[in-house]
Amino acid sequence: MDTTDRPATANILEVVRTLRSELRKSDRKVADAVLADPARVLKATVAEMAQLAEVSQPTVIRFCVAIGCSGYQEFRLRLAHSLALGLPATHSVLLDTDTPATVVDKIFDYTLSSLDWARNHLDKAAIEAAVGILERARSIAFFGFGASGIVARDAQQKFPLFGVPCSAELDSHQQIMAASMMQPGDVAVVISNTGRTRSIIEVARTARENGAKVICLTGTDSPLVPYSDVALVAETLENTSVYTPTISRIAALVVIDILSTAVALRRNDAHFQRFQTMKRRLNELRFNERI
Repeated sequence: MDTTDRPATANILEVVRTLRSELRKSDRKVADAVLADPARVLKATVAEMAQLAEVSQPTVIRFCVAIGCSGYQEFRLRLAHSLALGLPATHSVLLDTDTPATVVDKIFDYTLSSLDWARNHLDKAAIEAAVGILERARSIAFFGFGASGIVARDAQQKFPLFGVPCSAELDSHQQIMAASMMQPGDVAVVISNTGRTRSIIEVARTARENGAKVICLTGTDSPLVPYSDVALVAETLENTSVYTPTISRIAALVVIDILSTAVALRRNDAHFQRFQTMKRRLNELRFNERI
């Protein structure tokens, strides 16, 4: 387990969450206690922390060292700083005794924390480059499977903002067919949180070989990145719990909103007027008052 690339200023709650799966079994008990109630841990002595986690005091100290702290005192100082940021990260310890109200708080806290993490790690220069490519596109095709396919479908529905024909291909055969027919001037937006799905990588490679620009939207520096002209990494907090909410999908949807809105803002007045007309006609399909 390597903690050398984690600065002392890193949010210690996120460090604990990220390293949890790499810790020893007894150390994970301390990590779970920290993530379950960090405010309570902040006030605890080493002995109280050991009792809370049901481990020995030396195990508590070993846990602190394992996550990159010199000892318990530094751990508490960094925990206080993390809590001061207002970003509680408690979702990973959902308990079978949690009430629906507690689940509401935990999932909202975790979602907000993860989205804030994604925002702070998103490469703004890459966003600018992607918007420039999309602004000049003759057509845009979105590709994705599973949860990423849902993101692709949502992106396709935002075609009025992009201002050019958009498609969303979710079937592997249709994806290869569409990528094979792409030409210079077309843009492929390839969506995969893991960036390791072979067929998606093949779509990116095929589209790029045919002269299309490729933008990938992924959750990490994945094997998909080298096949893309621009890589948008929407990194979210690691969570392997069976009760994981759809954080990566939410983050990807936000990035799509950013891209479509930024492109729309660069369109001319004629496009804006057409978009306004479309919105007005959609509003006419809705009831203005309750019935």
